Amino acid sequence: MFTGIIEAIGYIADIQPKGADIRLLINTGKLDISDINIGDSIAVNGVCLTAINITDTSFLADVSRESLKLTALAQLSIGSEVNLEKALTLQARLGGHLVSGHVDGLGEIIEQYNEGRSTRYWIKAPDELAKYISAKGSICIDGTSLTVNEVDGARFKINIVPHTIQETIIKYYRVGTKVNLEVDIIARYLERLLQGSTAAKSTTSSGGITEMFLTENGFTLNP
Repeated sequence: MFTGIIEAIGYIADIQPKGADIRLLINTGKLDISDINIGDSIAVNGVCLTAINITDTSFLADVSRESLKLTALAQLSIGSEVNLEKALTLQARLGGHLVSGHVDGLGEIIEQYNEGRSTRYWIKAPDELAKYISAKGSICIDGTSLTVNEVDGARFKINIVPHTIQETIIKYYRVGTKVNLEVDIIARYLERLLQGSTAAKSTTSSGGITEMFLTENGFTLNP
């Protein structure tokens, strides 16, 4: 688990193809990794990666084909800067919100403008994630815990203060930039809870929604 409070900006020092996967060598910048052991987790742009080799200033991590397909890590190149956060400990302050490091989908920056000393961004989320995003709720963007200011369908607006811009890769966002999105984990569990007893029923075994499914869930079909 993570908090979404970025601890440092690192950069990609090397990319090694490994079949359909890749192995990243990540320079950790000012991040102290003296307490990191092989097998520990580090969030890289919001993606939970496992350290498989560690030096004083870097670590190696494998990225699976599935992660490359579902996240913006596939867009990284040597020299790309990345947001870094070590895994949460029970002694740490929870300054952001609970973040799992499991990306739910890719968003896209569709508008950017300055307002006072802050910068506003409108981001388009995948349609299937829109139901989890609410005004004044939390969302994780490239590993950064942020508050949603406004929602319009699958679009949402965030306000970024100068400190956050300076300490994260948000400074490089432009219209068209693709970003990793992780919705609030509480919203995910709440959706499942509201399914009640129907949560145990397979939605694939019958090949889709059937007349029986509709009847069992309170819908009636007019003759």
